[in-house]
Amino acid sequence: MAPFIPEGIVNPQLNLFFALVLGIGFGYVLEQAGFSSSKKLAGVFYGYDFVVLRVFFTAGITAMVGLLFLSFMGWIDMSLVYINPTYLWSAIIGGVIMGFGFILGGYCPGTSIVAATTGKVDAMLFLAGSMIGMFIFGHFYNQWEPIYTGYFQGNPFVYESLGISKSWFAFLLVMVAIIAFAVTQNIEDRVNNTPSQIKDQRPSYALPAMLLMLAMFSYLFLPEQRKSNASEIPPDQLHALLQDPNRFVDVEEATYKIIKQDEDLVLIDVRSSEDFERFSLPGALNISMEDIIGRRYREFFNNSDKKKVFYSYSESSAQLAWAVAKRAGFENIYILQGGLNGMFATIFDSPDQPGDPYDLEEEFSIRFISKAKQMFLDGEALPSEPTTPLPVKTIIELETAGVSGGC
Repeated sequence: MAPFIPEGIVNPQLNLFFALVLGIGFGYVLEQAGFSSSKKLAGVFYGYDFVVLRVFFTAGITAMVGLLFLSFMGWIDMSLVYINPTYLWSAIIGGVIMGFGFILGGYCPGTSIVAATTGKVDAMLFLAGSMIGMFIFGHFYNQWEPIYTGYFQGNPFVYESLGISKSWFAFLLVMVAIIAFAVTQNIEDRVNNTPSQIKDQRPSYALPAMLLMLAMFSYLFLPEQRKSNASEIPPDQLHALLQDPNRFVDVEEATYKIIKQDEDLVLIDVRSSEDFERFSLPGALNISMEDIIGRRYREFFNNSDKKKVFYSYSESSAQLAWAVAKRAGFENIYILQGGLNGMFATIFDSPDQPGDPYDLEEEFSIRFISKAKQMFLDGEALPSEPTTPLPVKTIIELETAGVSGGC
């Protein structure tokens, strides 16, 4: 049910019910498409029947176009859509095994179940062989694991690997699908010697193809970033949150977390990469304004267990970054009070003695700031090793001068 259950649109207790209904519908579509016939499935390898290719292309293009436009309109949050991780060796070896099984047995795992339910004996044998294969794999998993998990690639998208934009990849894939439909139909007719009267009786798909091409061509001119998402905060509510003083983290708390190398607090530097390379706070991440709601850091920002603190030279850019992240629906996000300028002023320009010798709170604060100043100057505040799997930049020498102005 994709994002409907997490967003509360569908009751999670009905999850299995909807899964059953969708499963029955999927099996019905496969049966109506002829996927319970091993001859029809194997026909794609021999050139006399390309229905498998056309059905798969239709399903893929329909899902892709729907997700692209629904995501752009904010009706689907793509961060809630699970993407299978890529393990290269298991993908290659598994693909080869499945390909041989497909051409020899005439079924893939899903279609074998559909065919078996219609009483086909060969499909039952194919399904039994699949069960035996799964048992062997599970029983000897420890031996297979290095291959199964070998060469992990993360969750890459094809268009990222090709170095092109998402919109251009979608447009080109639609063009490939339309051309494949026409070419395979021509091959099929030639191999089967289809009579001309049957060709004339076929419905024309020119209009749907033109509409699909027009839709994808228009998508090329839409902005990459979606308009909104399902968890976006309304403007009036965001305005109220902008007046909340609790959105700030004071310098002493941030300094204490840095010294203790507390992994529950993550500092996010929204300055330029050039400024970040010059110096940064220990353990900080450099995330640009454009990347805050991008796919790369979506999982990181969705982790509400970590306290994420934006900072820049002053508070202005950090305030903007906080507003963008808050509007996107991210939780547990804060702003470093005073920014880097305020932090340096607090640590390096604070008096060494309390103004009131009887003010114990002020005396304790000055003692802590003095100790923090010495630790920063001695380099003891630097983390000994990375504390997060995301890219971490640490300073080699903390500059105490030359930092002025704001963003």
